[in-house]
Amino acid sequence: MFRGQFEHSIDAKGRTSLPARFREILAARGSDRLVVTADIEPCLLAFPLDHWQEIEAKLAALPRLDHRVKLVKRVYIGNAHEVSVDSAGRILIPPPLREHASLGKEAVFAGQIEHVEIWSRASWQKTRDQVSSEEFQQALDGLGI
Repeated sequence: MFRGQFEHSIDAKGRTSLPARFREILAARGSDRLVVTADIEPCLLAFPLDHWQEIEAKLAALPRLDHRVKLVKRVYIGNAHEVSVDSAGRILIPPPLREHASLGKEAVFAGQIEHVEIWSRASWQKTRDQVSSEEFQQALDGLGI
């Protein structure tokens, strides 16, 4: 499971180190590949390739004329890029995805159990700061946690 928050720099070519803990999770799954895509929020989502293939299969089985299916495919599938972890433990984030998430020289990786979110530091802090303790407690209560 992907958990925790890690900050890494991004070089001029768009390469950034995938947190070691996340690389270990991928290795345990027998892969060094991720699919990185845009989210509706100003961040990126990174899925292990096998999990991403399950998402694609589910979407492929849905009615393709359904507006909701088209919307999800446009955002997720249309922006998806398969990336590999190189020998130095880095991934290359393509320019359109870096632009979507306003990624400059730093990225925040946030584990989300089955996937990873990738944020600019400023967007991550803004998003976290916008959540009130009352709203968070309501979410916990509503989910029965």
